[in-house]
Amino acid sequence: MSKTHKMVLLGIMISLALALHIFEGFIPLSGIMPPGAKLGLANVVTLAAIMAFGFKEALAVVLLRTLLGSMFGGGLMVFWYSIAGGVLSTAVMSMMYKRYRASFSLAGISIAGGVCHNIGQLLVFAVMASTGGVFAYLPALIIAGVATGYFVGLVASFLEKYIKGIYNFHL
Repeated sequence: MSKTHKMVLLGIMISLALALHIFEGFIPLSGIMPPGAKLGLANVVTLAAIMAFGFKEALAVVLLRTLLGSMFGGGLMVFWYSIAGGVLSTAVMSMMYKRYRASFSLAGISIAGGVCHNIGQLLVFAVMASTGGVFAYLPALIIAGVATGYFVGLVASFLEKYIKGIYNFHL
C-alpha cells in the first residue's frame, strides 16, 4: 500500500470516527445508560484501524478524532476525559489484538477497550476532583463498558469480513 493510499484511508477513518462521535451526541441515553456514558460508536473505527494498520495509526485516529470532536462541541474538560480513555483503550485493544487475537474475539477485545476507556476517564476525574470517591461509580461504568464494548465488537466483527476483501490489510 502506498503512503498516499494509507494517508487517504486514515483521513477517511478519522472523518468517519468524528462523524460517529458527533452523531452519538444526538442520541438520548438518559435512563438507559449511567450519566456520562456513551455508546462508543467511533470505537468501531478505532478497531478497524487497529486491524488494518496497527497501534500507531489507530492512536492517530483516536487523537485527531478526540481533538476535533472536542473543538466542535465538547470543550477542554471533555477533551481530557476523552483523550485519557481513548489512549488507554486503544493501547489495551491493540495489545490484545496483536498478542491474543487467537484467544479473544473482537467483541472481547472491544469489551476490554470499553471498560478501560471508562477507567481512564475516572482516573482523570479523580485527579481533577482530588478524590478517589469517584471510583464508587466504577461498577455502573463497567457494566456500560461491557454492554457497549460488546456491541462495538460485534459491528467490528461484521466489518472485518468486508474490509478483508476490499483492502489488502494485514488482518
